[in-house]
Amino acid sequence: LGWKHTTQASSSSVFPNNPTMSAVVTHLDISQLPSLKDGMSAEEEATKRRKTCRFIEEAGRVLKLPRVAISTAMVFFHRFYAKHSFDQHDRFEVAVAAIVLAAKTEESPKKLNSVIVQCHDLKTRGMQAGRVKGSKPVPPPPSSLDPKGEEFSKLKERILLMERVILHTIGFELSIDHPYKFFVDQIKKLTQTRQLVYKKPPGNLNPTQTYQKMMNELVQYSMSFANDSMHTSLCLQFSPQQIATACVYLAGQFAKVDAPENSSWSKVLGEPDIESLASICVQILDLIDPRKTGGDLDNFKKIRTQLEVLKRTKKGSTRSPPPPPPPPPSEPPAKRPKTG
Repeated sequence: LGWKHTTQASSSSVFPNNPTMSAVVTHLDISQLPSLKDGMSAEEEATKRRKTCRFIEEAGRVLKLPRVAISTAMVFFHRFYAKHSFDQHDRFEVAVAAIVLAAKTEESPKKLNSVIVQCHDLKTRGMQAGRVKGSKPVPPPPSSLDPKGEEFSKLKERILLMERVILHTIGFELSIDHPYKFFVDQIKKLTQTRQLVYKKPPGNLNPTQTYQKMMNELVQYSMSFANDSMHTSLCLQFSPQQIATACVYLAGQFAKVDAPENSSWSKVLGEPDIESLASICVQILDLIDPRKTGGDLDNFKKIRTQLEVLKRTKKGSTRSPPPPPPPPPSEPPAKRPKTG
C-alpha cells in the first residue's frame, strides 16, 4: 500500500505496448477488466477502485481542488485501469498522476512538488491510522517527504512518467462530461413544469416555495449520489446522462417525491432504459451503507423493491395501482390501455 515500486519503468519500455483508447469508454463489460483476467476477484477489484477514489477525494480536498477536477481525476483513474491491471502499476502513484493531470485539465493547476508532498503525507497518515486499528504495536509516524531528498526525486520522476502513460492510455481524451450538468438541467425542467409532487406536501409553503424546496433537495441528493458513483466503475459502463437520470430517480426516493397520479417515473424521466437505470441505482446503493450514514435501512429495501417493479414492468410506474373493476357481463371487456 505504500509508495514503493518494484521496477523503474522508462518511457521506451512502457509506450510501445501501452493499450490506448481511441474513444470515450462507456458501456464497458466490466467482466473483461484486465485485473479480473489476471485472476483478481470482482470484489477485490471494486474495493481497490473504491479505496483509491476515497484517497483522490481526500487529496482533492486537501489541495482545495474544485469538485469537477476531483471527479475528472477519478474518471482518468477508472479509464486507466480499464486498460491496465492493478498488478501492473502502483494505484496510488496512478492516482497522484491523475490528480495532477485533472487539475491542469480543469484549469486548476497545482505545483507538482506540493501535490506529491501533500499526497504522500495523506497516504502515510492513512497507513498510520490503519496500524492504530490493528493489534500490532504502532510505530512512530513517518516523517514528511523531503523535497530535496532522493526518495522524492525518484517519486517525482515516476509521477511525471505515469502522467504520460495515463495520457496515452486514455487516448489524450481530456474532455470529460460529468453527470452534474445533466441532472441539474433535468431537475429544473421537472420542477418548473411541475412534473413531480411531494408524497406529503410540506405545510405553510405556497406552490412556488414548495417547488423551490423540491428543486434544492433533489439537486443536493443527486449531487451526493453522483459523487458516490465516481467511486465505482459506473463511468465505464454508462453515459453521464444515464447516471444523471439514475441520480434524479434516487434523489426523488430519498426526498419523498413521486410522479403524479396520471404519470409514472418512467414517463417523467423520459422513458429511460429500465435495466440500465436499475443497474446504476443498485450499484450506487451497494456503495452506501445505511448503518454508517444514518440512513433508513427500510427505505433502502423499499427502493430496491421499487427498482425490481420497474424492471419487471419495463415501462411502468413505481406505484402498484389497484386493477380496475371488471365490466358488467352485458358489456364487452374494455381494451387494456397502453402504458409508458
